[in-house]
Amino acid sequence: MKIQKINLIKNILMPGLLLALLSGCAVKQVARHEEGLAIIPAKKPVSEFVRSDIVYAIDAYDPWEGFNRNMYVFNYYFDKYVFLPVVDAYEWIMPDYAEDRISGIFKNIGELRNFTNNLLQLKGKKTAITTGRFLVNSTIGLAGMYDPAAKWAMPVQKEDFGQTLGYYSVGAGPYLVLPIIGPSTLRDTTGFVVDTAVHRAVLDCALDDVNNKSKVQAGISLLMSIDARHRTAFRYYQSGSPFEYDLVRMLYLEKRKMDIAK
Repeated sequence: MKIQKINLIKNILMPGLLLALLSGCAVKQVARHEEGLAIIPAKKPVSEFVRSDIVYAIDAYDPWEGFNRNMYVFNYYFDKYVFLPVVDAYEWIMPDYAEDRISGIFKNIGELRNFTNNLLQLKGKKTAITTGRFLVNSTIGLAGMYDPAAKWAMPVQKEDFGQTLGYYSVGAGPYLVLPIIGPSTLRDTTGFVVDTAVHRAVLDCALDDVNNKSKVQAGISLLMSIDARHRTAFRYYQSGSPFEYDLVRMLYLEKRKMDIAK
């Protein structure tokens, strides 16, 4: 009997108490409003704060964002647990002097890509400078181990096939994060494939009379990849930004625009 009375009191009193509490909150809100503490609505539209002449990170064409973000995370783990340990071992074994000479050789080989794409873009002066750089550094610079051309007013004229496509008004297309390689676009991925094919063709011709050519090619390609990562200062998730993916995407896309425009 007592239990029934308690339940009856709960059923009657609890809704009343709840109603009283809600009423009290409403009274407090009204009181705050009267004291001038209410939220003031915006006096200016968003359009006055978001400028149409600025490209924001969110404006990037990234229809494959889900895939790209997953690939970005994969690249982080691959870089941390596979690539960087190999690079660290390479840096530990090789003296700094030897590292610089190897980097110079690979940079000199990269002049063939620069030459081809400057020529395709009909940039006569840059093509001539690149030709001069390759000849000087391949001879006096001992296959590129040294860079006397830079001291003789022949700076690097870096171009790739992605830039060549952009030069002829081919759009960047969707943003794309490639495995291991990192940020790219559909246009730049096409350019990378073409540049890689040309590089392999040249290397194949250069090693035509070498025994076990395929193994030598694989070894050179591996060493070139290690050297490229060794010369790249970027480290995943060390930017200090909680939106690193968006930041890297924006910086990459803006840099490629500048590369093509120069």
